[in-house]
Amino acid sequence: MDNRDAVSAFLRSRRERITPEQAGLPAYGQRRVPGLRRGEVATLAGVSVEYYTRLERGNLKGVSDSVLDALAHALRLDDTERTYLYDLARAAGPAPGARARQRTVRPTVRPSVTRIVDGMPELPAYVMNNRLDTLAANPLGRALYSEMFADPTCGANVARFAFLNPAARRFYTDWERMARFAVGALRIEAGRNPYDRELSNLIGELSTRSDAFRVMWGSQDVHVFRESTKRLNHPVVGDLELDQETMSLPDDSGLSVVVYSAPPGTAAEDGLKLLASWSATAGQELDTGPRPSRRPDTLDGR
Repeated sequence: MDNRDAVSAFLRSRRERITPEQAGLPAYGQRRVPGLRRGEVATLAGVSVEYYTRLERGNLKGVSDSVLDALAHALRLDDTERTYLYDLARAAGPAPGARARQRTVRPTVRPSVTRIVDGMPELPAYVMNNRLDTLAANPLGRALYSEMFADPTCGANVARFAFLNPAARRFYTDWERMARFAVGALRIEAGRNPYDRELSNLIGELSTRSDAFRVMWGSQDVHVFRESTKRLNHPVVGDLELDQETMSLPDDSGLSVVVYSAPPGTAAEDGLKLLASWSATAGQELDTGPRPSRRPDTLDGR
């Protein structure tokens, strides 16, 4: 797939969100477009209007780092958005055939990583790839996300669970925030690996089956999962407020280890102990692996 449409939509969305006042420019007369005009962005970036027009039409091939930096500054991109812009430019470089062949290798979870995850029995932990697929989880991690693992249509994918399973809107206390982070993370990966067919299929499936995903995807926002506090409402143990740490593996696999914990002496710590007890009694059901399905029967969780 060509990334010109992604480049064009991203640059246009970032231009349209900035007012002339924010950019330190005078605003004369009635404006036909929201945000900045192309010529104003070109002036701020120090390039010609014709050159910026070419960029916004999706052609980032051969663009220098200095131009990308100037463009990021003119569009007031944050660090995540700047990285995404660079990813889009890199993806526009090599020939599609070479990049497509490069994406055929699928990372697997090394036995040593599995041992690390299993070696934290008191903390929910799992291994996730950049498509938000859960590739491995310890028993407490499976217990925490029991509803996702129990749904064969999710394929153990966090984004499918969030947008296609109605239980997710109760499970995630702040569902919209989590959903937007999931969409933003998928957009980052799409910018980095535009020829990943499985990722394209996932985005296409969610866009077709979820109105909420389609609207959020259209916003062009990008996010990175970092440490945060997750507020969850588990169907067995109730409300849990957990600290989440996401640690990328030091290789080019794109895999991350996600671990949840609770401060000592809190209700959340008691909840994790109760969840561990429940997991031990329900272990056989929770050990059932995910059964991916590309054709779920319900639309948008309804």
